[in-house]
Amino acid sequence: MAKDPVRVLVTGAAGQIGYALVPMIARGVMLGPDQHVILHMLDIAPAAEALNGVKMELVDAAFPLLKGVVATTDVVEACTGVNIAVMVGGFPRKEGMERKDVMTKNVSIYKSQASALEKHAAANCKVLVVANPANTNALILKEYAPSIPEKNITCLTRLDHNRALGQISERLNVEVSDVKNVIIWGNHSSSQYPDVNHATVKVSSGEKPVRELVADDAWLNAEFITTVQQRGAAIIKARKLSSALSAASSACDHIRDWVLGTPEGTWVSMGVYSDGSYNVPAGLIYSFPVTTRNGEWEIVQGLSIDEFSRKKLDLTAEELSEEKALAYSCLS
Repeated sequence: MAKDPVRVLVTGAAGQIGYALVPMIARGVMLGPDQHVILHMLDIAPAAEALNGVKMELVDAAFPLLKGVVATTDVVEACTGVNIAVMVGGFPRKEGMERKDVMTKNVSIYKSQASALEKHAAANCKVLVVANPANTNALILKEYAPSIPEKNITCLTRLDHNRALGQISERLNVEVSDVKNVIIWGNHSSSQYPDVNHATVKVSSGEKPVRELVADDAWLNAEFITTVQQRGAAIIKARKLSSALSAASSACDHIRDWVLGTPEGTWVSMGVYSDGSYNVPAGLIYSFPVTTRNGEWEIVQGLSIDEFSRKKLDLTAEELSEEKALAYSCLS
């Protein structure tokens, strides 16, 4: 029996990430090769013409899975009936702006979008926040959409997770699909902690720990971490534009695993609402290792945390607590 189409909202859809993301969704990368979709694309009024151009291209591409496109600058129309919301739109920090100025702008954006989602989205709508500061934008959205379950509001750290997988794959000259169970802890910022202490690589004799195969703790505890932390800045330096293709692909990975489940024995990183696991303060949106099943995520429990890691987990939690305080001071 044919499945009902899933309505997927992409905000900031005329922007770089949106332009890379919508064809992936329409092609089945996000929800699978047998799931029809209706795309809801939202952007601001000055981008209306560009947004219509994206809609024209989606029609021209004749995607078999794409059952309809809503392209609008009206937040209520965009949010009506959506099952999945990918929040790419946000206010970027510009030269000379203080963090509080950026936060104030994003509080206002996420307040209006949260209200529209709460009132008009489908029941059990799953939300992924991509726009930076992603963790704190997700927290603001949660604040203004109290009827959306906290488990349904997440932020993107899968891009950092995939960057970590890529770095290990390159270092060991192995297939990236053979590397698993890296972890991104904390904030989607340069304070995040990419952790390989529980990561493994598939080899002919089974699985071996990444640390054992790399055999270079100095690299793993320093250059590897900073490379992943600073990768976004390195891409801006190289392209003169921020990551778009990789961010869009990672957003698809995040939603696909959340909806369809993670493979047995594999976890992924997601920014989720902390319940106090690993002594991370409850009430932050913090990146943890999670497994997913039947559309629900669960934090992986019982992993050993060494002293080096503990300090890193606490440092990124401190930054998130400061961001939270700053965001709440902007709430009115």
